[in-house]
Amino acid sequence: AERRLSVSTSPPVRGSWYWLDDQNAHWRPPQYFSPGTRLTVEANIYGAPLGQGLYGQEDARVSFGIGDAHVSIADDLTKQVSVYSNGQLVRTMPTSMGMGGSETVNGQTISFWTQRGIYTVMDKADRVVMDSSTYGLPINSRLGYRETITLATRISTDGVYLHRLDSTVWAQGNTNVSHGCLNLNAENARWFFDFSVPGDVVEVRNTGGEPLQVWQNGDWSMPWDKWLQGSALS
Repeated sequence: AERRLSVSTSPPVRGSWYWLDDQNAHWRPPQYFSPGTRLTVEANIYGAPLGQGLYGQEDARVSFGIGDAHVSIADDLTKQVSVYSNGQLVRTMPTSMGMGGSETVNGQTISFWTQRGIYTVMDKADRVVMDSSTYGLPINSRLGYRETITLATRISTDGVYLHRLDSTVWAQGNTNVSHGCLNLNAENARWFFDFSVPGDVVEVRNTGGEPLQVWQNGDWSMPWDKWLQGSALS
């Protein structure tokens, strides 16, 4: 299957596929894409034998371009999110990140750290219902919750957002009190929501707990030599 996948870039960019599981492969270069890079991704699989009796159903092709370089750095030492556009600092936002520690519920250990690593913006929603029971923490437990959150910019597959939370404005910039998300005040949450586009980089630094994993949207967190090992052709 991987031999039937191709990525062409202008200007030329070195890159490699990494299989997250038996059905999903991601492609990335060693460093962040440069603004203005054009990419065409093709899956030339129609009728191709892909192993174990599977044959490709149809070809697929998509082209797109890389926009401005948006990189946000959330540093737990300062509890600030520094937002850069094409290398220039454009905004600094106080934040409150994960409170740390963990709880074991029904044999499952739930961490309350904001995991350090390199995330990317996945999507945005003006209103999101956040429900702790979806990851095993009952709503009626000591740290449980079910709340409608506004101005939410998602950066992980398991529900880490930068979002508005008025009740933690007092803590933003000085104390970590969240369950793992990055809390912002209303003005900053609105600005970041409007500024962000999918693919923007968010680097979380100097937090405790376990580092971000590739399955959590941590593609860029994986060292390049290890990424190369995830190719079926390595």
